Amino acid sequence: MARPYPIEKIRDIGIIAHISAGKTTTSTCILYHTGKVHKIGTLEKGTTPLDWMVQSQERAMTIMAAATTTYWKVGEDMHQINIIDTPGHIDFTAEVQRSLRVLDGAIVVFDGGAGVQSQSETVWRQADQFKVPRVCFVNKMDKMGADFDKNLESIWTRLSPDAIPVQLPIGAEDSFSGVVDLFTMKALKFEGGEGEIIKEEEIPANMKEMAETWRKKMIERIAAEDESLLEKYLAGENISLDELRKGLRKATIATKLFPVFFGSLFKRIGVQPLIDAAVYYLPSPSDLPPVKGIDLKTGEIVERNPVDSDPFSALAFKVMTDPFVGTLTFFRVYSGHLIRGSYVLNSITGEKERIGRILRMHADERQELEEGFSGDILATVGLKNTSTGNTLCDESAPLVLEKITFPEPVIGIKIEPKTKADQEKMGIALKKLAEEDPTFRVKSEPETGEIIISGMGELHLEIIVDRMKREFKVDANVGRPLVAYKETIKVEAEAESKYIRQTGGRGQYGHVVLKVVPKERGKGFEFVNEIKGGVIPQEYIPAVEKGVKEAMDKGVIAGYPVVDIEATLLDGSYHEVDSSEIAFKIAASMAFQDAVKRAKPAILEPIMKIEVISPAEFFGDVIGDLASRRGRIEETSDRAQSKIINAKVPLSEMFGYVTSLRSLTQGRGTSTMEFDHYEEVPVNITQEIIEGKRK
Repeated sequence: MARPYPIEKIRDIGIIAHISAGKTTTSTCILYHTGKVHKIGTLEKGTTPLDWMVQSQERAMTIMAAATTTYWKVGEDMHQINIIDTPGHIDFTAEVQRSLRVLDGAIVVFDGGAGVQSQSETVWRQADQFKVPRVCFVNKMDKMGADFDKNLESIWTRLSPDAIPVQLPIGAEDSFSGVVDLFTMKALKFEGGEGEIIKEEEIPANMKEMAETWRKKMIERIAAEDESLLEKYLAGENISLDELRKGLRKATIATKLFPVFFGSLFKRIGVQPLIDAAVYYLPSPSDLPPVKGIDLKTGEIVERNPVDSDPFSALAFKVMTDPFVGTLTFFRVYSGHLIRGSYVLNSITGEKERIGRILRMHADERQELEEGFSGDILATVGLKNTSTGNTLCDESAPLVLEKITFPEPVIGIKIEPKTKADQEKMGIALKKLAEEDPTFRVKSEPETGEIIISGMGELHLEIIVDRMKREFKVDANVGRPLVAYKETIKVEAEAESKYIRQTGGRGQYGHVVLKVVPKERGKGFEFVNEIKGGVIPQEYIPAVEKGVKEAMDKGVIAGYPVVDIEATLLDGSYHEVDSSEIAFKIAASMAFQDAVKRAKPAILEPIMKIEVISPAEFFGDVIGDLASRRGRIEETSDRAQSKIINAKVPLSEMFGYVTSLRSLTQGRGTSTMEFDHYEEVPVNITQEIIEGKRK
């Protein structure tokens, strides 16, 4: 079967933004205008096509990234647009991370009344990390406080000076009525029930000069990124509309420029030009460099081109439990093509998987396909051993694509089934939910038998418990939140340990000398083997490393995991008969604990970055409250009639903060919080943590 659309006509895009900026409404309006859906629902009523989860509808927020495919005609050509709508709440950051890993471009949505917000910065940084080309859409230009200059200034100062407006808003706040297109120098007005009728008019007289100025700036910036256009520009020659668009496309794909569009989804202004922009300026799979992977046969780096004739390679980026069909695995095809019923190799596990069904998803609806092609974002059912980040490939040309890395959980809660009958069901439910979500962890405390679930925030864990109850019919008792403390060391230290046990038969003998060195925050663990001349035989070295890792998990001060440390095996000895792996493992564990105790151990706590928006009259109360929570105020600014406070506060002080903020501000204050870094705990609080742990 031939591919339905040439690869140049495919766009794989994501919609990313701060919570409540209008991501889901953007994707819904795009689906409406492209004819995929026949009415525009609202998040508040739970009628948007992409928020199909009950929890999303109840909370009026996106919780799980949803994929869909639609089609749009630009000029004479029809284009296929694969869209992933992502969550805006920081607790679901993994959904954004894994979506951006497999997307070629993104539309970043901003709230016109608020400008760049904390989560806007986070998603922008994530897109920078994956080098994803972006177009910006400033929504809510009809909102109180919406201002062209302020929005542009906030994008330039907080995100990138390379954002360039290609439209100007006509009016602002209540009087916002359309946009000026700086390419065609026409005013666009949107009429009809859903803004489906676009009328081109002359630019209002009071905006002509402003439009000329901004068009000149736009042409300058586009020409500066292309030599042939720059020559024309400097020679004073006319640059055609087509040349300008091609120049901007090239600069956008190279992430050198980010075009900025304006609109109001509430008034249905600006949607169609935004869909055009996705086609004009965001890349097709063939516009980007070939994907790189490691060849399993040679160990060398190889490239796969986005063509159907190359060997098949795809990345599984999301696993989801579907109550009707079982486990759904979403994957992005980077090269080659896939036929239903064929076998592929999971190069991470080394196992073959049969692709029984190929599905194109529209939120929770499924369309059966016979074949998948390079550039497609698809799903399949029933893969037994494939998890997020695994590579699926042609078994005759095995390779491993770059994995997706996820942030570590920062908060945990104790959980137990309400009845004995729920015990086994809870185990199965937690296992399935952990397979779906790489930032959700489950562990049981060996001493107490308690189960602790960890995630990215209170809301994240609340949703997990709610899903367990609804999808898996498991009722659970939930404890109070626990902070994911860590332990580390501040200085170098050495320790020696011998483990000798003599019994009737063969004894046990292990002897190691270990040095521990602190590493930079966030650099993780490294094991260095400096054994010379075989004083410890090579076969016992892995046992030493294993012993160190097991001791790290248990901690030394208060039982929390030890991080950011380098452990070096310096010396030791062995016995011809009595030495064994278990003896060296125990000796290493004892030596590590001893060394850490001498290396000035400290407890680290997660510090959160918080942005609080408060009415000006409650500013003092909010600042005082943050200070009482050990918060450091980093910046305060004004926006409309509100005060914006940016601060860093320990997570342990922030439980229940949303409720406190509401009572301080008569229900008008809002806040968003995300993990920033780990920091050493003050001495007085260290003591409280140790005693709390001991209890």
